[in-house]
Amino acid sequence: MGKLFSVMNTNRRKCLHDGWETLARALKTVAGRNLDDIQVELYKYSFHFANLAAAAHLAESLEQRNVQDSLDFELSNALVANQLAVSLRDLDTDVRELAPDSPALAGETLAFIRETRAPMHMQRVFEHLRSHDGCVPWETIDSEKDAMRATLRKFADDVVKPEAESIHRENRMVSKKIIDGVRELGCFGFSVPEEYGGLKPGDGEDTTGMVVVTEELSRGSLGAAGSLITRPEIIVRALLEGGTEAQRVRWLPGLAAGDPLCAVSVTEPNTGSDVASVALRATKVEGGWLLNGAKTWCTFAGKAGLLLVLARTNPEASPAHRGLSLFVIEKPSVDDLEFAYESKGGGTVSGSAIATLGYRGMHSFLMFYDDFFVPDENLVGEQDGLNRGFYYTMRGFSGGRLQTAARAVGLMQAAYEEAYSYAGDRVVFGEPIRDFQLTQAKLLEMATAIMTIRRYTYGVASLMDANQGQLEASLVKLIACRAAESCTREALQIHGGMGYAEESAVSRYFVDARVLSIFEGAEETLALRVIGRALFDEIETRVASASTA
Repeated sequence: MGKLFSVMNTNRRKCLHDGWETLARALKTVAGRNLDDIQVELYKYSFHFANLAAAAHLAESLEQRNVQDSLDFELSNALVANQLAVSLRDLDTDVRELAPDSPALAGETLAFIRETRAPMHMQRVFEHLRSHDGCVPWETIDSEKDAMRATLRKFADDVVKPEAESIHRENRMVSKKIIDGVRELGCFGFSVPEEYGGLKPGDGEDTTGMVVVTEELSRGSLGAAGSLITRPEIIVRALLEGGTEAQRVRWLPGLAAGDPLCAVSVTEPNTGSDVASVALRATKVEGGWLLNGAKTWCTFAGKAGLLLVLARTNPEASPAHRGLSLFVIEKPSVDDLEFAYESKGGGTVSGSAIATLGYRGMHSFLMFYDDFFVPDENLVGEQDGLNRGFYYTMRGFSGGRLQTAARAVGLMQAAYEEAYSYAGDRVVFGEPIRDFQLTQAKLLEMATAIMTIRRYTYGVASLMDANQGQLEASLVKLIACRAAESCTREALQIHGGMGYAEESAVSRYFVDARVLSIFEGAEETLALRVIGRALFDEIETRVASASTA
């Protein structure tokens, strides 16, 4: 068996190496051109880059730990073969159209893909998965995190799931029972330092803990639980990055306790992911600022007692992102779908909930600020934070992107569990559909995607704990959200007509998954403006690293 592992590890490494080299050759065909003139190619190559990075991380992590559990090993090979087969074929076609003399893919790589993707081999891997009761292999982190996961999983099963369907179908606000449970578990305090009443250790970050919490809550319900700690994460990071000590003392303890709840008011009707183009005006007056303009997709704005608002304080700034500042607004918490609040200094902020396809429970609001007065002490960083809001916001959003990947993993896990169980119970033509080859292939692909993205998410969390991983957070977010759409789609398909019925949980998973590729940075923005800009520099390093592996 040791010899077999050695041979397959070598073939897998060769396959990954060919993947990096083929991507590098494809990039050379568009090198030197304006990025806006190669958007179609860049969008596609960014996904290939992210998939290669995730596959490489999975393979490396298993080899470093000398994993001899063949289920982990076989799922890893399935991931490399399945995902890279698509990437290599697509990229190689592009290369040959523009560079006919490019070297062909190595025979070992093609053989590895062909053998690993053979239907009979996939059936054998599935039988191994079935021998583990269909459980996707978990990566043990440490005893504390494993215990935390078990506690949160029980909370999701006992408290969140029983209410999730009615919250979705009746468009109800997240219940007090769920919010109080998340408070009691301390989940709101993961990004808040201990000195301010949170759980974050004084000597560093605990991003992995945040990922575990988000994943398990999302497995219970994306809208009713999985997104509860995202907004506090963004606000806390912004305050730690740019807030004064007085502001941290004033707001962080409450955020750590989940009282008050909070929301982030950044997106505008005409800006979306283009944060630098925010137009809501903040005009200086005696003792403070007047806010005027509109915001949209402000999730949890009604229930929130704190709003983090990004506004333009310098309309003449060039480039535009240097003229933005962050403000914290305090307001009453309401459960209504519409609200209006008058500032003590004058002016109003009002909001109305937007009807959405899914992701219900927290409600997203269209907001209007009309001469709304905010005192000077509510400007994040006060005078030192003036026109620094874009940078503070981006600091918060980097964690938000990783959280979104964790939300996607939790949602995929829930969909997979439902599909695996239903496929064992549903009998067609005299046998359970889980015994059919095609169903097994679907379930195997779902399990592979979950294992891969979960482990990549943990890897990125470790990087972020070391104050790195900004690009990787975008990479994992990009592919996790797309994988969640595919995974929930297949889970619904396995359920057949029952999957399309609202009484089935997988119908909720399907519509919830669709929002993930849009918020915390739409996939187009990530692919073209974040990953695309870094792609040409990064790929040279990746190819060199793969060559010496």
